[in-house]
Parts: sequence; C-alpha cells; structure tokens
Amino acid sequence: MEFKKLHLIICSIFLICSVNANAQTDKECFEKVSRGVFKFNQGFDNAILEPIARGYNKLPEKIRKGTNNFTSNIATLLSIPNHLLQGEVRLAGHATGSFLINTTVGVLGIGNPAALMGLENQSEDLGQTLGAYGVGSGCYFVLPFLGPTTVRDSVGMIIDNNYLDPFAKVTWHEKEIKSISGTKIDYVGVKAASAVNFRGDNMNNFESLEKNSIDLYAATKSLYLQNRQNKINNSSESEDDWGNLDK
Repeated sequence: MEFKKLHLIICSIFLICSVNANAQTDKECFEKVSRGVFKFNQGFDNAILEPIARGYNKLPEKIRKGTNNFTSNIATLLSIPNHLLQGEVRLAGHATGSFLINTTVGVLGIGNPAALMGLENQSEDLGQTLGAYGVGSGCYFVLPFLGPTTVRDSVGMIIDNNYLDPFAKVTWHEKEIKSISGTKIDYVGVKAASAVNFRGDNMNNFESLEKNSIDLYAATKSLYLQNRQNKINNSSESEDDWGNLDK
C-alpha cells in the first residue's frame, strides 16, 4: 500500500514540476517572507547554534571526527534508495556495503573503515533524484531552522522523511523495522548533532561569507542553489568547502 502511495506521489511531482524544468533557479515566490525567516534563522544561529558549535570545535578531533562519521553513516540509509531510483546500482551497492561495514566493524559508524576499503559513500536525497530526472527546482524560499530550500527539494524532503529514509521511519515515525525501533528524541538528537557538526566545520566559511557579502541573503541563496546543482550533476565541486551546505 505504501509503495502505491509513493508511486502516486512521485508521478504527481513529475507532472506538477516538469513544467518548471527549464525555469530559472533564482525565481522566488515569497522573498519578503523568506528574508524575514532568514533573519530569524540568523538570530537563532547567533544566540544558540554558533556558541554551541564553537564549544564543539574545542573538543578533541577524534570526537568530532567520530560524530561526523556517525551522522554520515546514518545518512547513508537515505542515499541507498535514491541511488537505486537514479539507476546507480554500483553506488547503491557501495553505499550498502559502507553502511554495513561501518555500523559493525566501525562500531555504529563512529569509525569509517569502509572508506579505507575504497567504498564510495555519496550523499543523495530525493531532491537530487528529481533534479537528475530533469525536474526544475521551482521557487526558492527559506524555512525556519531548516534554512534554504526550493519547491522540489522541500517536496523531496517530505517524501524522504515519510517513505524513503529508514532512520526517520523508526525514529520520527516510531515504526519498528525488523525489531529495530527508536524515538523522536533519537531523530532530533542525530539531526542536532549533524547541524552542530556542519556549523563547526564551516565556522570560517560563515564568517567570511558574512564579512564579504553586501547582501548575505542573496549570497546564501546563490551558494545553496549552486551547491544543489553541483550535487545533482555529481560534480566534484560539491565536495569543496561548502559541499555539505544542505546537510
């Protein structure tokens, strides 16, 4: 039943969004609202996220590396089905092997022995999958706490969370999968750790962007859209400096 629902949703997205396939990626539907939300997010970052990230950066490198490995390993669960949807069987196999090896030998993903074995672990989500099939990004806007997104990416995020991501299913939706279960606290905890890890890794990048941008909102928008397009194209540029802007 859920597969049929997913099929209908994906077909609907293709029908609705295909008309935007050639739309300009800088189109905005709610710029005034988005700028207000952007300022709110800045306030949250200045008051809470940045101070926590600065404290996090003072932790031993092994702890920070382990946190990054752990959150990246969990994210692999979402990459696997999206690789398959894109027809990337080899990468799906690499991602599956990476998750299994890192979860076991790497102790729940804290270590990353799969990388030493040459297994690729490329982050994928449904927004990227839809983009790879030519679905236009649609309007750009900003969400509270979650930050920049587009119509395509936000719809993809909803479907990922409800249908494709096993981690979200057993935690946020609290559904047992093969005797594995979790709670919303687990979900929020991992997402918070990912956000702090990302913010800490990009401390200098954020400071440089704020210092050198005449319009920080426009600069962040441009950076996000470029990064998403690089990821859709599987460009090596998506791994530079801001490679995980939308992590």
